Amino acid sequence: MADPDGSAYRRRVVDDELDVFLEELPAISLEGPRAVGKTWTARRLARTVHNLDDPQTLALVEADPGRLTRGPEPIFIDEWQRYPPAWDLVRRAVDDGPRAGRFLLAGSTAPDTPPTHSGAGRIVTLRMRPMSLFERGLSEPTVSLRRLLAGERDGIDGETDTTLDRYVEEIVTGGLPGWRSTNARIQQAALDGYLHRAVDHDVALMGYRARQPGVVRRWLTAYAAATATTATYETIRDAATAGEGDKPAKTTTTAYRNLLEAMWMVEPLPAWWSLSNPLSRLKRGPKHHLADPALAARLLDVSAEDLLAGRSHGPLPPRDGLLLGALFESLVALDVRVYAQAAQARVSHLQTWNDSREVDLIVEKGRRMVALEVKLVATPRREDTRHLRWLTDRMGDGVADAVLVTTGRHAYRDRDGVAVVPAALLGP
Repeated sequence: MADPDGSAYRRRVVDDELDVFLEELPAISLEGPRAVGKTWTARRLARTVHNLDDPQTLALVEADPGRLTRGPEPIFIDEWQRYPPAWDLVRRAVDDGPRAGRFLLAGSTAPDTPPTHSGAGRIVTLRMRPMSLFERGLSEPTVSLRRLLAGERDGIDGETDTTLDRYVEEIVTGGLPGWRSTNARIQQAALDGYLHRAVDHDVALMGYRARQPGVVRRWLTAYAAATATTATYETIRDAATAGEGDKPAKTTTTAYRNLLEAMWMVEPLPAWWSLSNPLSRLKRGPKHHLADPALAARLLDVSAEDLLAGRSHGPLPPRDGLLLGALFESLVALDVRVYAQAAQARVSHLQTWNDSREVDLIVEKGRRMVALEVKLVATPRREDTRHLRWLTDRMGDGVADAVLVTTGRHAYRDRDGVAVVPAALLGP
């Protein structure tokens, strides 16, 4: 099947999940930010399509809502939140006929009027994120996150010709399939248009009316500046309201965060916690990430050249290291989330209360854990793995593997048993 731009469809990691779901479940809702590829992915499977982003289609549905559940199946309802009753129509249709593979839904924002019923047990949600490095075709992965979770410690090898310059190019270009361009000016214009539509158009569709123009964009920029940090609410608020005398109350600004999360523009990484946790005094706050590090780079007005030169713009909070390091970590976090979802695993971060120890990414499935640290280095030193070794010592067999993700060329296991893996060689 061809994409709307005429190119061949590029299969996504989530496609394997979706194929299985359609064989067993009556209705699946694809969730994720605008332009992430939900429409292209669903259209390849659908036999009937209702695009509610089209005014004529929406008008027909409003006149005859039942048409949404008629036709050859699977029936795909795109941008369903434009007509919130669509959710309950599908739910009731599933109640009447719960056979597999009936409906696909996709939405890029939560509706202003939520569904009357959750659809639990009838409509299963499936998260779709921007493309990982593997999906972009950067390199053929040689290290599987699924196998690491299974405790398969052999086979840490492979070589990539991906350079730091290429990683930076991927950071500023991003993983939204329809917005990728090798021309930097075109890419910037595409991202500007994307942000304008999301902040000005989609926010209004959700029924939100800002008292001050640009306030949602300022909050999104503040979260971009806090990428890969556990910056406090006060820090983010101060960055978003720089120059304002009276700071808004937390009850007021919580709405901004909830709005950005409902649009899937920000995706905080929760702190790790477990009932069997032998570690004490861990931070409970999330690490901040946007849906795609390219959005963060554009909001902060940094180019590939700026990042490679160590230049930064915007309301940056205190951080250790370069902004490039934070955006590289966010790029790897995106990849790991894509691969972890396919492995039915959870992703979090770990940080002690005094910041003396931290692990960037914890992937858990059952009682198995893979700990990943991300470093903007091609040739790591032993010091770069100290937090991984500390966690392995504390958790013992609870850590199936420890991985240092780098910008280097080779994958190998070091003398301490840590898997050193270039980002381009990590895959599902």
